[in-house]
Amino acid sequence: MRGPMIVLALGALLVACNSEEPSPAPTPTPSATASDSPPENNSIIRPDIEVERPPIALEPLRTTIPFGAGGTELDETAMAELNGLLDTDQWKQVERVILRGHSDAGGPDRVNMRVSEERAQAVADWLMEQGLTEDQIRIIAFGAQNPVQPNLLPNGEPNERGRAANRRVEITILVPKGATIPDPGPTVTPTPIGPPSSPAPATSPTPGASGTGGAR
Repeated sequence: MRGPMIVLALGALLVACNSEEPSPAPTPTPSATASDSPPENNSIIRPDIEVERPPIALEPLRTTIPFGAGGTELDETAMAELNGLLDTDQWKQVERVILRGHSDAGGPDRVNMRVSEERAQAVADWLMEQGLTEDQIRIIAFGAQNPVQPNLLPNGEPNERGRAANRRVEITILVPKGATIPDPGPTVTPTPIGPPSSPAPATSPTPGASGTGGAR
């Protein structure tokens, strides 16, 4: 009887081992790779290629040379204004210059007319020293006819500030028809650096202080 019992025991042991055998691992499914993703849209604009901009028209330049202190001589303020003309695009392409001389109403008309012409001539002489010819300059004397400010105050007294503003020479620099300059392109606004400043914290009033103090 021992033989059949041993066979039965071995069979039961084999059945138990088969039942404890782990199930096979699931087969991994292929996942999407980088090559399967849709291609990115590449920009056709190359940052290293500059867009060609058409030139822009050059307009005449108008400025005023002051003679606020009176007289017909060019002072430091007048010279500073004139020297500033030499750096302009209009001066580099100048064709003609029109000078309009003016005076205040502090004297007789004939005197005002003469003074306004002498002021314009002083500017013309300086322009010819810079290379212009006499044929390129036209002088027009107006005397006190075209004030930019009142020569008198409402009470009839002289308006010294207004008279000083009226003593002047108006310059118009004309350029050839069709004159142009390169388009500088859009102006880039610089980006501020650093965190934005925060407002100062409010301070509590000091005990006993009053709000009746005036400006100091």
